[in-house]
Amino acid sequence: MSRVVECRAEQGYRLWVRFEDGVEGNVYLGNLLEISAFRLWREADEFFRVSVDTDIATVTWEGGIRLDPDVLYQDIVSRRGEEVAGVAGANATV
Repeated sequence: MSRVVECRAEQGYRLWVRFEDGVEGNVYLGNLLEISAFRLWREADEFFRVSVDTDIATVTWEGGIRLDPDVLYQDIVSRRGEEVAGVAGANATV
């Protein structure tokens, strides 16, 4: 299980997250705005009120919004793999 230890909301509905094992990165959450539970975030201040719930080690907002830390972790790790592949491809010579 992935455990969130730190987070912060950033512009453009991006969330920076750091996990217990040192993995960190940004996740885009703007695509959730169309889901009724997340419409509260349309008020800019609400999105920035994110915190870490230390009991369950994930990100949370008032009103009971919690995100699955394993999903966040996998999103960050999978994009890192793409970035590494992109860099390797850019450095390849023909």
